[in-house]
Amino acid sequence: MKAPTPRSAQGEIATVINKGMKAIKPALVGTVVFSFFINLLGLVSPLYMMQVYDRVLSSRSISTLLFLTLILAFFYLVIALLEMVRSQVLIRAGVKFDRVVNPEVFRAIQKFTLRKQGTPPTQALRDLDSIREFLTGAGFLAFLDFPWVPIYVAASFLISFWFGIFVIIAAIITFTLAVLNEVSTKDRLNRAQTDAIKAGTHANTTFRNAEVLHAMGMVEALRERWSKHHESVLAWQAAASNKAGLLVALAKFHRMLTQSLVLGLGAYLVLERQISPGMMIAASIIVGRALQPVEIAIGNWKGFTNMRAAYARVQGLLREFGPDPNRMALPRPNGHLSVENIVAFAPGRTIPILKNISVNIPAGAAVGIIGPSAAGKSSLARVMTGIWPAAQGNVRIDGSEINHWDQNDLGKHIGYLPQDVELFAGSIAENIARFSEIEDAKIIAAAMMAGVHEMIQRMPEGYNTQIGDGGQALSGGQRQRIGLARALYNDPCIIILDEPNANLDTAGEEALVSALAKLKEQRRTVVVVTHKMNILSSVDFILVLQDGVVQMGGPRDEILQKLMTPKVVPQSGEQAPQQTVPQTAQTVNTQQQTTGPGGQREAV
Repeated sequence: MKAPTPRSAQGEIATVINKGMKAIKPALVGTVVFSFFINLLGLVSPLYMMQVYDRVLSSRSISTLLFLTLILAFFYLVIALLEMVRSQVLIRAGVKFDRVVNPEVFRAIQKFTLRKQGTPPTQALRDLDSIREFLTGAGFLAFLDFPWVPIYVAASFLISFWFGIFVIIAAIITFTLAVLNEVSTKDRLNRAQTDAIKAGTHANTTFRNAEVLHAMGMVEALRERWSKHHESVLAWQAAASNKAGLLVALAKFHRMLTQSLVLGLGAYLVLERQISPGMMIAASIIVGRALQPVEIAIGNWKGFTNMRAAYARVQGLLREFGPDPNRMALPRPNGHLSVENIVAFAPGRTIPILKNISVNIPAGAAVGIIGPSAAGKSSLARVMTGIWPAAQGNVRIDGSEINHWDQNDLGKHIGYLPQDVELFAGSIAENIARFSEIEDAKIIAAAMMAGVHEMIQRMPEGYNTQIGDGGQALSGGQRQRIGLARALYNDPCIIILDEPNANLDTAGEEALVSALAKLKEQRRTVVVVTHKMNILSSVDFILVLQDGVVQMGGPRDEILQKLMTPKVVPQSGEQAPQQTVPQTAQTVNTQQQTTGPGGQREAV
């Protein structure tokens, strides 16, 4: 089995989001500084009211009122500018955070898709949006304002001891209601979120197969399956809302009562001559400022809990499917492909599909892999390309284990045509070029080798024809032929074709055979998985798989002769004759051949 990921590597994987946070740390520090001055200037309003009530009204000085008002307007303008700058800084920080983390999350989803069974967790991309939106929204700013609550409480005590006690009690009640709301709704909201993700995934899968649903009358049946997930979401949300309803009502009652009681307390203290009328108004403003961050935090508490759940999901995905370590850049391979004692499982399965298979394919050899359905042919092709990791054994290209290659670099040297050809929204040229930089000469060369250049030229816009998601504008045969051109793009040294003629007509098969002949002339390593015997005329060697093991292998003509020789079934009581088909072999060496005298192929 493969060695487990070292703890140091796990730590590196788990800190991808932390790297994103580190990248925006200067912006967050700047935001904290802006928040400091915004909250400090928030004391301007109560000071202004105190001066107006206690000085202007008693002195009846219009000039003093005008001067104080101008100062107030100036500081309000500064506050507005600081808040605008703070908002812009946070928005840019959110974009930078996304640019740092999003690529690794995208790659992690790709790895999940290859190695796990089930729907890809594309929710992780939306989770990143939730994290970014929280960091740039009012909820995060409320947390930045929280450290000022004690300062405003202290200011309340400076005006009157009773105002200080009042704001502390009000804050405790507000915070308690928020905690009770979180505790009573957390599990229900988490369940609702989980079921909402399942319902969304089910809906996406359903609508991707709209033609089948319509043709076979499956719409209502699958709608009912989706409805079960959706009803579960509604039930959990309703349960959470029922629990939160009373607490929300109490919080609203508490907020309105606090706003009135602070003035009532101030009036009482004024009547008792403990404070001035100006101090009463100032105290009411300060108490409001002290409770404001708490109330905003409560209002954004759902966003905070959603962000926290999103953070946990993204971290879990990255912890299991985090970034690969940096790989050395290896030279372009010649195409020597070897499989050594491979044991492999399909994603999510516990029974091996490939069982201790070893195959050696020299550079320039053409090998056909045949066998009955579920023999492991496509699985072996996936292991050879690195799509499926081997549970045991090694796949080597020019002697280097496939895991030693950077996958993006290795992909440039491998051409792969899967059974189910998936093309992508864009032009034919972009699909053939693998959505890399468009190089006209290479695209046309690949199309001509695949025999699709004339077919493409007959399309409405030639190579610029848009094919839509999944190649919807093309027939199955056209998709397969363009997929072959994509596999041949940029002259890869190893070409692995899985059922390349499954959807081809006669012209398509002729073009495929011609392409294989050209690849042999160019000394490319070719592996063809097929059920059709006519394509085997293009290979040098044949490998026969059955039940995940090598049944036989060797030169093409020799294996075909063995396959076509009938077995003799002994009558009852007779001794069984020797089997024509050799016993199962675990290791097959396909030896490179050269052309000898008379044009015959000779083994080296």
